[in-house]
Amino acid sequence: MNVAAHIPDGDEIPFSDADFKALAALAHANFGLNLAESKKPLVYSRLIKRLKARGISSFRDYLALVEQPQEDKERHELISALTTNVTSYFRENHHFEMLRDSCLPDIIRNAKAGKRARIWSAGCSSGQEPYSIAMQLLTAFPDAAAHDVKILATDIDPRIVQKAEAGTYPKDEAKGIPAPMAQKWTRPSSDGKSFTIAPDAKKLITFGELNLIKEWPFGGPFDVIFCRNVAIYFDQPTQQTLWKRFCDILAPGGHLFIGHSERVSGPASQSLAGVGITSYQKTENTLQNANDRSLK
Repeated sequence: MNVAAHIPDGDEIPFSDADFKALAALAHANFGLNLAESKKPLVYSRLIKRLKARGISSFRDYLALVEQPQEDKERHELISALTTNVTSYFRENHHFEMLRDSCLPDIIRNAKAGKRARIWSAGCSSGQEPYSIAMQLLTAFPDAAAHDVKILATDIDPRIVQKAEAGTYPKDEAKGIPAPMAQKWTRPSSDGKSFTIAPDAKKLITFGELNLIKEWPFGGPFDVIFCRNVAIYFDQPTQQTLWKRFCDILAPGGHLFIGHSERVSGPASQSLAGVGITSYQKTENTLQNANDRSLK
């Protein structure tokens, strides 16, 4: 059944199976997204707004538009329409407990010894995740900024990255932040309707736009990587490639935290051992295997 049949007369824009398949192919090639046939009604309801905003009367013409080199902005609108940014402070708190108990002691010890420490929030959405990481880090290591300790926060959507970098949120969202942290690392707005992340927490984080299936402009290593509820948008081969790339860029003993419905599979599973709920650690024998290969 054609999804557009549910649109009132005068507003109807046909969305054929061929249109959906072409869109799905474009989304997979450019963003790694896996759009199942069952997503067709949702995709239609989200993209019809973009067609109307651009004055386009067919999905074929819209797809031709977004493939034009100068249409970066519309491609950003497309990825925003096809993905959902749902997040909150200290979401899946068991990851932050493991960060505190299993990761930060080594990070702090190494940082005090003059070594670098890097944490990556890959798919940071509107910023709650990297700011939660920063608060957890600063609670355990108040003078982190005086050492070579940095948090990288990236997302494919430039508008959501801009929102994350601003660090301003509705007052209700502060409920997810432990009270001592909220008191120290947030600042209320003058009208009492919102709050902003304190400068000391902000300055630990570098925000940037990044498409995870494209080339990464950095080499690591990272001590911790958070990539939660991102791989759910990818098919299994793309997921397995991503897990392997994360594994390669993790320091030996480093941790990877993923979403509650995600599981590491493929080649990376040989080097990433499960150490908790959707929590993985790069095993030490990975470094030994690399050394063995270099001697051959």
